[in-house]
Amino acid sequence: MKAILRYSTIALAIAAASAPVMAQETVRWGVPMAFGSNLVALGDTMPWVSEQLKKISGGSINLQVFEPGKLVPALAIFDSVSAGKVEAGYSFMGYELGKVPVSALFGAVPFGMETPQFAAWIYFGGGDALLKEAYKPHNVYPIFCGSISPEAAGWFRKEINSPDDLKGLKFRAAALGGKIYQKLGASVTMLPGGELFQALEKGVLDGTEFSLPTVDDQLGFSKVAKNYYMPGWHQPSTNQYLYVNIDAWNKLKPQTQAQIETACTAGVTMALAKAEALQGQTLAKFEKEGVKARQFNKKTLDAFAKASKEVMIEESAKDATFKKVFDSMTAFQELNRKWHNYGYLPRDYK
Repeated sequence: MKAILRYSTIALAIAAASAPVMAQETVRWGVPMAFGSNLVALGDTMPWVSEQLKKISGGSINLQVFEPGKLVPALAIFDSVSAGKVEAGYSFMGYELGKVPVSALFGAVPFGMETPQFAAWIYFGGGDALLKEAYKPHNVYPIFCGSISPEAAGWFRKEINSPDDLKGLKFRAAALGGKIYQKLGASVTMLPGGELFQALEKGVLDGTEFSLPTVDDQLGFSKVAKNYYMPGWHQPSTNQYLYVNIDAWNKLKPQTQAQIETACTAGVTMALAKAEALQGQTLAKFEKEGVKARQFNKKTLDAFAKASKEVMIEESAKDATFKKVFDSMTAFQELNRKWHNYGYLPRDYK
């Protein structure tokens, strides 16, 4: 019996030694980004993911990141990947709202799920399958690859004391948030981050939303506007994705695909951790610079919420995929509402 076991062990060892080892394939992609790599937790996540992939693959997987405008325009990531002009790109999802209405939901949902719950829906609530289904007709394979804490509601040159103060306001907002501001009478424009400081400084804009306090600080908004409003009702989570051309993705070995997807999952964790770690000290810095941290009053928040419901109904009526995804998100959020409300200490508890 011992001899049989010994021979079996030797046979298994020989079989393992002679089994073919899957060689690590070489991947060289240029990855244009919608955000500068200097922007904390927003723009530095994809460079981090790229570095991890180099280490994991022994240098065989090189997703070389390019700053906004260096390879393709900052707001043209989706179009460039879809057309096969580049193999992949990294962006907030929602800039392609005109062509893919449902993209706005995957980017950020006003009064929707915060990042931990959104990630739960993506990974365990059917969200990822809906994401892939929505982008397949556009020849894009999207990978959830970064998410940050709630954004600030934005910078305003004057105080906002009621919904009436929004009427005629020249404001920069993206995706669904922009539609809601328009419904409340604001004049909404969409500009990339690099153009916002000058627009605020010259009065082209009366206000802007963009990102987290750390990112807003890097862009210098506190020098030209002193009213900083929260909460970020329009983007309780802000989600970034690695857009991959489907043809390029399908050429990869399963091992390489798994490495890229796993690195992106790690990127979600790192982006959120970094975002949560740094905002308190930035708000303290703003206070020293004379910035007033403010919160919208209930009347104004209620107006935003009412307009948000109207926009969601309108968008769902126009696009079946939008409705399908929004219904899935809403059902998941409702199913977890009691846990979300009861399971955690109230935010105002001391």
